[in-house]
Amino acid sequence: MSGGLADPDLVLRSRGTQQSLDAFVVAAAFDGAGRQAAFALGDGRVVLASPADPWQFVTAHEGAVLALAADCAARGFISGGDDGALRRIGPDGATGEIARFGMKWVEHVASHAGGRGVLACAVGKRVHLYDAAGAPLKTLEHPSSVAGLAFDARGKRLAAAHYNGASLWFVAAKTDSPRRLEWKGSHLAIAVHPDGDAVVTAMQENALHGWRLSDGQDMRMSGYPSKIRSIGFTANGRYLASSGADTLVLWPFFGGGPMGKPPLELAGGDNVLCSAVACHPKQAAVAAGFADGLVVLADIESARILPVAAPGRGAVSALAWNADGTLLAFGTESGFAALVDFSKR
Repeated sequence: MSGGLADPDLVLRSRGTQQSLDAFVVAAAFDGAGRQAAFALGDGRVVLASPADPWQFVTAHEGAVLALAADCAARGFISGGDDGALRRIGPDGATGEIARFGMKWVEHVASHAGGRGVLACAVGKRVHLYDAAGAPLKTLEHPSSVAGLAFDARGKRLAAAHYNGASLWFVAAKTDSPRRLEWKGSHLAIAVHPDGDAVVTAMQENALHGWRLSDGQDMRMSGYPSKIRSIGFTANGRYLASSGADTLVLWPFFGGGPMGKPPLELAGGDNVLCSAVACHPKQAAVAAGFADGLVVLADIESARILPVAAPGRGAVSALAWNADGTLLAFGTESGFAALVDFSKR
């Protein structure tokens, strides 16, 4: 993929700030205001980063950080760890504990800022919901361990992936009876379409499975050479972006797709697997990271590819945009992390 790029590090060098964090970058996220990024690390630290300020190292968990999300407030983050803690991290690096679950891992976290705000974390078969202040709201039981969490665009529903399908819950329901979306197998990462009518999961068996909620139609997207660890819908919902192949794979969710439609494939050619994707929050563009460390920005409509960072810094394990799409954060398995500023100059 990099053979024809004259200077694949130009954007990182001219518009980026970077640092070696000396630990596996598990996840990246931006706060609700879009001013500060956080990188969750495998050694228990969370690193707070912004382009203009010194990066701040916070000891958040006693073991590895397993999950990271923006807090439902404008600033700060929430994190889950293998120490059994769900924690809140302020923009100044101050930490507080929302809950602790003993020896059980807090493997997934999610938040939504709409309304009064809501937080969620997955611990084994249970998803625990909290209000913006961190007070418990309810606990949702699942048939097996939850492997992925996602709120819909309005924060009204929470989708959870697990063995043999997914569950869809109304957050504010007085009686909790989920809509079960069934499909045999192990379902991992999960995404909800921006219009709320489709839920897609990444499966253990190198495939995606989706459900159209309006008519119950199943959607199967297969043909991947590797496990799909990262998925997301574009801002307008026309495409679902995914990792797991040696290209950026984009499934069409228009014109009757994805059933019977081939995916659009961008930014491939060197037999290097795409390891992470992040859809731009405003435009028809997707950032993609690869197993050799290459990061690119793909414009879907023109199929143009902008190299952001050259290979050689470890497999890309985390990618995130801020809310207005001016900042991109990425991290790698070898501990390299960077912020790239795409704002007009």
